[in-house]
Amino acid sequence: MSEFQVIADRVEIEALRGEYTDAAMVGERDRLVSLFTDDAVYRIPDADVALTGRDEIRAGTERLAGVWEYFVQTTHPGTILLDGDTASGRAYVSELGRLRDGTSMVNHGLFHDRYRRTSDGWKFTERLFEVRYYDSTPLPGSPHVVRPATNRPGDTMTTHIPATPHTDPASDEQLKRAAAALTAHGFTVEVLDDGAAARARVEALIPEGAGVFTAASETLRLSGIQDDINSSGRYRAVKPRVLAMDRATAADDIRRLLASPDVVVGSVAALTETGSLVVASGSGSQLPSYAGGAGLAIWIVGAQKVVPDLHSALRRVEDHALPLENARAQEVYGRPSAVNRLLVLNAEPHPGRGVVLLLREAIGF
Repeated sequence: MSEFQVIADRVEIEALRGEYTDAAMVGERDRLVSLFTDDAVYRIPDADVALTGRDEIRAGTERLAGVWEYFVQTTHPGTILLDGDTASGRAYVSELGRLRDGTSMVNHGLFHDRYRRTSDGWKFTERLFEVRYYDSTPLPGSPHVVRPATNRPGDTMTTHIPATPHTDPASDEQLKRAAAALTAHGFTVEVLDDGAAARARVEALIPEGAGVFTAASETLRLSGIQDDINSSGRYRAVKPRVLAMDRATAADDIRRLLASPDVVVGSVAALTETGSLVVASGSGSQLPSYAGGAGLAIWIVGAQKVVPDLHSALRRVEDHALPLENARAQEVYGRPSAVNRLLVLNAEPHPGRGVVLLLREAIGF
């Protein structure tokens, strides 16, 4: 083998290892799988992972990617031992990240690799990851969201990663984690298919003739729950009564009616998988009844509102819910909205008072 060929093979194998890290970091699963031979083996003994063939490697790495809130991997050059059309080597790895269940991870280890020359260039035939150092101390950081480019004069960067849209429904596993955490915190939780199921359940939960306040909510409007309560005549609906009162002369009566109804029905801006409800408000009118003033509080929560933790919830409020609510407020009230008040419900101290109807569909803001 010529000296030039040796150099070329080493450069290509090093590029192969770099391609792996890049594809893993940006989530390009097709490119990552293409770096392996059809019969390749991928193993992480410490995590009980053993995958054989491209199909298993694709499915397995997709499952692994799905458990992370964020993940960072850096690979450093190691050894390469050439043997004709095969080779072996090691690459040194630093990783950090946080799982969606809140568990943090920092580790340092190495890939034990085997490679083969193919018609498409060098490929992995085996990657085995060995952990040499592991630390689960909670990480204080969070995923960085780069906002879209403004393209103002003088801007030096024109390519930006768009913010997460916050519109994708949570997986069944995420819904189960959120429901379990809420239940552990004293809330009553029901997982339902959609807004129609929630509409029927709300009617069953609220006794006829009860005084019911519907908080401003696209979820209530789109599901039909808002009209059921305020227009059906089954209940003593608070909102129509308040809207008919004089704001100047009856301000105290309005405040008391909103603060302590028999039942309040509404939604939230975010629900964490750790069991917290996050409510953002411009006026704060719904917050007293949510926090404890209502005898019964019912929240209908679309699956897209489930987030890993409180930091993610607050980001969802600012990046997603506020812009949409601002546009709605401009159209309906002729003025912008703002997050003037923020309520975080971490637990329900009175069993049976707080009911969360968690939907599998995405609905509302």
